[in-house]
Amino acid sequence: MKATYHKYILNFKQPSGTSRGVLKTKETWFIILSSEGKKGIGECGILRGLSIDDRPDYEQQLKYTCDNIKKGLDWLLMANIEFPSIQMGLEMAFLSLESEDEFNLFPSKFTKGKDAIPINGLIWMGTEAFMKQQIQDKIEAGFKCIKLKIGAIDFNTELELLKGIRKHFSESDIELRVDANGAFSPEDALEKLKRLSDFKLHSIEQPIKQNQLEAMANLCKKTPLPIALDEELIGVFTTHEKEKVLEIIKPQYIILKPSFIGGFQGSNSWITLAEKQNIGWWITSALESNVGLSAIAQYTYLKKSTMPQGLGTGSLFTNNFQSPLEVKNGTLHYNNSNWKFNL
Repeated sequence: MKATYHKYILNFKQPSGTSRGVLKTKETWFIILSSEGKKGIGECGILRGLSIDDRPDYEQQLKYTCDNIKKGLDWLLMANIEFPSIQMGLEMAFLSLESEDEFNLFPSKFTKGKDAIPINGLIWMGTEAFMKQQIQDKIEAGFKCIKLKIGAIDFNTELELLKGIRKHFSESDIELRVDANGAFSPEDALEKLKRLSDFKLHSIEQPIKQNQLEAMANLCKKTPLPIALDEELIGVFTTHEKEKVLEIIKPQYIILKPSFIGGFQGSNSWITLAEKQNIGWWITSALESNVGLSAIAQYTYLKKSTMPQGLGTGSLFTNNFQSPLEVKNGTLHYNNSNWKFNL
């Protein structure tokens, strides 16, 4: 077996705003395996500035991984414990090598085009007019769940946007989620949560920055609306550490980004621990290309969650790979058209 790695830069169709700044490009890496005439493809979906493995030695670690590919998946996953996006790429690549179709890693009704996954429509930060237009577009496209990134523009303006949606759509019409990406301070977070709760939100993701366990625990105890941990899961590697985070904070939900938390095995670990404590969960992509997004969607479908998942990011890029993924009426479909994967 041989392994090579390749860098690929995804270009956003339009700059996408978060509370950490505006994204114009997204770097990703691929591990390509070859053995006995077969090929395996895995995507290492690092997100600079957020992934725990955003380190100067990232490419060096990829080279080390490819040089030692013959040691097998289990050994390689342990060797990359601090590089969750590489773990994800390895799991994908080995599954891809073993499958009849290198992109169909988890065969199911979904990959046969006979079922779909409900997803949320993502509203990026920007001017009020830009956000309003996105909201209108998502509702017209049939989405029943909308997720707004908040925390970058004036909070009162964001409240007005939510008020505008609720004026026309009740909570039974449209489920609203917001994602603060840690934008609130521990001092003002509870007051902001109270004001947000007026709009019958499903949940808020990561209201304050991660690694403030006691402050987040206090918020989850007093919050008038459910809190979902997102960034809080990044960099938590062992089962003991994961249990500790969940036991101290006691969140209402956790959000799983496989590329950030050790791939499918890492996600399985978090799900098992969360369910033991009656904590809800859903899965989202982390701006991977369609290759990684497809793998995550296939894995997600097998988990049989009925909640809308965060898997609608495939159309964000000008140079994404052609894939069978298609969004229709707020659901993600795998329509069995041909893949075009050229690095």
